[in-house]
Amino acid sequence: MGKATTDKNSQVNFLKQRLNMFLDVLDAIDPAETDLDDIDRLLSILDDMESKCREFDNREASEPVS
Repeated sequence: MGKATTDKNSQVNFLKQRLNMFLDVLDAIDPAETDLDDIDRLLSILDDMESKCREFDNREASEPVS
């Protein structure tokens, strides 16, 4: 795996990239051909992003104040 993202700007950039990728996937989906598995995968991607937001928030809260 890659290096942990600890810098606030890096975290925001990471989340922006993930969101943009998600939006690209949404744009590419043909509603007439989308099935339940596709929707479940989209929900999973959103859950992953939400989890990453919580992880970043918890990481920031646990860092010592200088």
